[in-house]
Amino acid sequence: MGIGHWALGIGHGALGKITLPLLPLLPLLRLLPLPHSPPLALKSKIEHLKFLGQATIRIKQKLLKSINYRFQNHPTMSIQEVFMPALSSTMTEGKIVSWVKSPGDKVEKGETVVVVESDKADMDVESFYEGYLATILVQAGDSAPVGSAIALLAETEAEIEQAIAQANAGGEKATSQATAATAPGQMAPPAVETPALASQNGSNHREGRLIASPRARKLAKEMKVDLSNLTGSGPYGRIVAEDVEASVGTKQPAAAPVASPPPAQVTKTVAPAPTPVAASAPAPMPAAGIPGHIVPLTTFQNAVARNMVASLSVPVIHIGYTITTDALDKLYKQIKSKGVTMTALLAKAVAVTLQKHPLLNASYSEQGIVYHNDINVAVAVAMDDGGLITPVLQNADMVDIYSLSRNWKSLVERARVKKLQPEEYNSGTFTVSNLGMFGVDKFDAILPPGQGSILAIGASSPQVVATTDGLFGVKQQMQVNITCDHRIIYGADAAGFLRDLAKLIETDTQSLTM
Repeated sequence: MGIGHWALGIGHGALGKITLPLLPLLPLLRLLPLPHSPPLALKSKIEHLKFLGQATIRIKQKLLKSINYRFQNHPTMSIQEVFMPALSSTMTEGKIVSWVKSPGDKVEKGETVVVVESDKADMDVESFYEGYLATILVQAGDSAPVGSAIALLAETEAEIEQAIAQANAGGEKATSQATAATAPGQMAPPAVETPALASQNGSNHREGRLIASPRARKLAKEMKVDLSNLTGSGPYGRIVAEDVEASVGTKQPAAAPVASPPPAQVTKTVAPAPTPVAASAPAPMPAAGIPGHIVPLTTFQNAVARNMVASLSVPVIHIGYTITTDALDKLYKQIKSKGVTMTALLAKAVAVTLQKHPLLNASYSEQGIVYHNDINVAVAVAMDDGGLITPVLQNADMVDIYSLSRNWKSLVERARVKKLQPEEYNSGTFTVSNLGMFGVDKFDAILPPGQGSILAIGASSPQVVATTDGLFGVKQQMQVNITCDHRIIYGADAAGFLRDLAKLIETDTQSLTM
């Protein structure tokens, strides 16, 4: 009948239970004349049970009165707050990339309202309510803590002004509090004006940031259109599907509204610049640091910094191993034309080896060793604009190498445009970091928080080695170094894993294609 039980001590011995439809009713119990007596005989206990039954009825009557009072005095609010969502388990604040809706626009339930940059990806945030976007509290380019209000949503158009007044009242209150906090005789520091980098349609996102809808990105990929060459017609400069279609002539662009003539004071006569040779614009690159200036960390870089600091508290062990890759290189040449990548091959080899070494796939917790159900191999990928992300090849030991390669390509493409879902970058149980493509011989990787092991892979290069028949020969070899959480993984455990990984790569690579 109810959703909770409260246990009441009867005297010093027997326990009775009152079933209540709601939990927070502790003050009501003080109204009940519960007896206090020494241990009771069976007959006395029965009398107390009857008493409790009558008490339950009295409590229910008080509940009904309380509930009716609450509904009569607290009508349903018609102005809703749009909160900064927590898009990942490590996210503490988010940055507004762009507002898809403008103040006064109609918003349907489940419709995208704003694009938020978390510590890992840019994600569309949908509305839980239907109504009108009354006012924006946090502008594009600004950040806000998780759970704080970033906009107000009115149920009807008539309530928009009320929502704006509510927002202004909150702003005036905050300003007055800040003024009062200034010590007498001191002046508040002047606000530093930052020029807004706005596009033709009023976007105030950072220069170099590419804002496009998921459908527009998909169409651009299919039609091989460079989004950096397009000007978005959506809200705040957002590139929509129609812009991509118009760029390749598959759909006529919508007629642009007639713009009012610009003010005379901004009209300037300048010398004509030389006409550049037509060429595709390069992809936007992060601005280089200016000597003598401090460049703020991006959201991604802040997240990486926090994780690295957290890793310093974990005692780790480093173990290296040399693996001959002739057989792996031969297999790669055979199946490369089928879309298989070397990253997928290495991840597959690691995952298959982890089947024999579940401890290397485990992680530490205060309660003990956490043995994970799945083998999810995360692979570190550097972002073009700074930061690091680890897309996850889920169930890498069970997926065939061809599907694994397709999955990896898709993950990398979506990671580059910050469109990964949280489970695609935070579900890893073992991480691989490969710097071999840079010619790095060997390095030690830092253990990611929440995992027990990370494998650092160096470049494969020809080495002169002694053969089993006493002669010298040349073989392709690579150095791998594993970093493990020494609280649960010891040297022999890590060495056994590396030995079996080397054996698989050197003598049984064909099993990776099965």
